Amino acid sequence: MKCTHCHMNEANTHIQRIINGQKEEMYLCEDCARELGVMNDFSFEPFSADSFFGDSFFGNLLGAGASAFNSLVGLNSCATCGSTLNDIVNSGHVGCSDCYDKFDDRLAPSVEKIHGNVKHIGKNVTYTEATNTEKKTANDTLAQLKEELKQAVKEQRFEDAATLRDKIKELNKEN
Repeated sequence: MKCTHCHMNEANTHIQRIINGQKEEMYLCEDCARELGVMNDFSFEPFSADSFFGDSFFGNLLGAGASAFNSLVGLNSCATCGSTLNDIVNSGHVGCSDCYDKFDDRLAPSVEKIHGNVKHIGKNVTYTEATNTEKKTANDTLAQLKEELKQAVKEQRFEDAATLRDKIKELNKEN
């Protein structure tokens, strides 16, 4: 079988990866395998940690590669839930709150990339209450204007009713 990369040499390396349910196969000659970083000169393994492990979403996000893969061989695990850094990288879920402390040096950069900060400060109550108060005030005003509109129509004050109708439309657009 010919190499699927250069289409010239005979393939002697078969690579198969499944990412998000998609199966990807490559048949590579020795030169293309080295060029693509799939095989290195120092081992007989058909893949390197950088090309295999580093291609996953969480692997890239956590900066995983050969060094991360080699550090995972020791399988440091969380004393509370037993999760390893490898489990977190593969699943994308942190096992428990103690995992953040155990793997802080590896998780902190990713958490900061995702959330913009590594420290959780909770809900900003002032902002939430202010927003709710503004909505409540606007709804009260809207209800009052609708009542005035009904009264103006009942009393046949159509110019006032038209003005009130326009104010109601404007308030509805703002909300």
